[in-house]
Amino acid sequence: MDTYTLLREFADSWGLLLLVAMFLGVVLIAFRPGSKDLHRDMASLPLRNETPGPDRGKKEDQKA
Repeated sequence: MDTYTLLREFADSWGLLLLVAMFLGVVLIAFRPGSKDLHRDMASLPLRNETPGPDRGKKEDQKA
């Protein structure tokens, strides 16, 4: 039996089962009770207005 046939049989049988189990695990983690606040906080993360510090954007090696 060559390698391709062996891997193909594995993917047809156990590979599909593994992918379905991983999908269900991700869905259950995403929709678990109590995760609403966490997801809301993560969704607004790119929109937060964080002011830069006083030294941000300056190069230390600049010579006047």
